[in-house]
Amino acid sequence: MSAAFDYHLVLQSASKLDHALELVWSDGKTSTFHYLWLRDNCPTTLHPDTKERTFDLLSVSADIEPLSFSVDNDRLMIEWSEGDHHSQFSGEWLREHAYAGDLRPANKPRARSWDAQFLKDMGSASFNDLTTDDAALYSWMKQLDQDGIILVKDMPATEQALDDVAHRIDYQRQTNFGVTFEVRSEPNPINLAYTALALPLHTDLPNQETPPGYQFLHCLANDTQGGESVFADGLRVLEDMREQAPEHFELLATVAIPFRFHDETHDIQHHHPMINLDHQGNIVELKYNAHIASVFDLPEAVMHDYYLAYRDLMGRMRQAKYRMQYRLKAGEMVVFDNRRVLHGRTEFEPTGHRHLRGCYVDRTEFQSRLRVLARQHD
Repeated sequence: MSAAFDYHLVLQSASKLDHALELVWSDGKTSTFHYLWLRDNCPTTLHPDTKERTFDLLSVSADIEPLSFSVDNDRLMIEWSEGDHHSQFSGEWLREHAYAGDLRPANKPRARSWDAQFLKDMGSASFNDLTTDDAALYSWMKQLDQDGIILVKDMPATEQALDDVAHRIDYQRQTNFGVTFEVRSEPNPINLAYTALALPLHTDLPNQETPPGYQFLHCLANDTQGGESVFADGLRVLEDMREQAPEHFELLATVAIPFRFHDETHDIQHHHPMINLDHQGNIVELKYNAHIASVFDLPEAVMHDYYLAYRDLMGRMRQAKYRMQYRLKAGEMVVFDNRRVLHGRTEFEPTGHRHLRGCYVDRTEFQSRLRVLARQHD
């Protein structure tokens, strides 16, 4: 049952509209359910084992309607005009899946945006708890889902430790950098991350058709001058831009630009808008990496204005109020939503020893694991 309502409530009555039934609950709230929706979601349409839909919607006409319907004991019963078929729905299930009227789902994203002051509130959990206790894992994942960034403490100094935490969620995402990758200064680097240079704030791999979701960075060593990690919440930056410069926000959310990574073995490129919104207008993704933004190929009419919006976003990311700086210590791991939280680092002395081991787990797998854990622990 959804936590969105109290199911001491019962379904009380139903009445017929054009193409739909209007249902009323004991608290006076109403919702409309269309005939085609009700027939398509009849409990008998699902395979008993796989729970996949087996019903062919085109096996009934667009004009299907109830021959009769009634409400009794918190259940809606329908006799359909076609196929000699009867449906029965619980009031609880209908209320949980209501899409109209007083019960239209609230447009409330779980994410909580933050600024530089968030450092003192950043959450954490121990390696041992995450790898042995599902309740601890669930609590940690819920906080990561909300804040977009979190720490793991007391990580063993082994290559396997990264995989042990990631696999508690699901499988890792393979990219052209491998399933796992080592972030340290290297000769002949293929990426600026593999140098000792400062890295401006960015998100990883916007050149991919779907950029990676959650990034894991396990600090194995950080015995050098410099090399502090820098983070900013892209959600907070974009919320402020949306309010203060809506014309710039609109351009970045609607106009796609090219991103490209290429070396001797790969040439991976894709066009994306920098900002993605969901179907309800919520900000759900930022794709920003000035180092691999390719040559802009925008229409003449928008090129100048787009550059103004792009510069606005760049400038906001450099404001101290958004930037959180944290020095990772050996035995710590930071995990963050790569499609929300920007990351970078300060320059470090290449003669010192700084070594992070990383991987990705995509959002789809993360959210799947979170929903399964919620069924067990909420």
